[in-house]
Amino acid sequence: MDGAPSAPSVISRRRKILNTAVEYAVELKLLDANPIPALKWKKPKPTQPVDPRCVPNPVQVRSLLHGVREQGRVGRRLVAFYGCLYYALMRPEEAAFLNKRHLVIPKVGWGQFHLDGADPYAGKDWTDTGRDRDQRQLKQRDRGESRTAPCPPELTALIQAHLDEFGTTPDGRLFVGDRNHEELPKLTVVRTWSRARQAVFTEEVAASPLAGRPYDLRHGGISTYLNEGVPPTDVADWAGQSVEILFRIYAKCLDRGLQRNRHRVDRALGHG
Repeated sequence: MDGAPSAPSVISRRRKILNTAVEYAVELKLLDANPIPALKWKKPKPTQPVDPRCVPNPVQVRSLLHGVREQGRVGRRLVAFYGCLYYALMRPEEAAFLNKRHLVIPKVGWGQFHLDGADPYAGKDWTDTGRDRDQRQLKQRDRGESRTAPCPPELTALIQAHLDEFGTTPDGRLFVGDRNHEELPKLTVVRTWSRARQAVFTEEVAASPLAGRPYDLRHGGISTYLNEGVPPTDVADWAGQSVEILFRIYAKCLDRGLQRNRHRVDRALGHG
């Protein structure tokens, strides 16, 4: 609506929806044939790589989570939510859907999550239930499929602290609003994160794209695990992506030994 190009995924989805609608019109004999396959169309470019400037490191993440905790009761409700995005590589809608039945964690130490759905934000006008969020299957998976995500000791501590202070809803959900106990408001997630960044970062850093969105926590977690040598197949499985897409998206965030290469160039030029 503002004249900016849509994301490639949006363009593809809209074309599929239009094609399905026209096919249905043919089925009802409202049209003689479907002309869409014959239309010339350039496939959108694949997903763009993540900008390394947006990706926070572990120290920065811990500082940001502390900043979230300092945002009062609303912030304390969201510390473990943001932790799930970084440590367990969850998408925000997957963390919003998190239920006690998904947890396989001890009091202390390593655990795991068995994820089987998501609760993406769509707005009341676009859901079947009248809620802002609409329950869906995991992204790129059929309904009923699940995947396992890791729960490192730091995240286990965050989850246990959340359960001790806030418990769950009657149906077992972990993350809801402080006032709205029906679901987790998207605006609360965005505002709390923005305030934490302003509180933790200097003015110069806060103006940069570093951890500008909660989703950048997921980018940070995936990049950290890959750079520390965790097998890409495992990281892709935890994140719910293919290895091919994983490398395409995070190509610019991988450590290629830049510092070592600089030393080699220095030696080659006689400065080392």
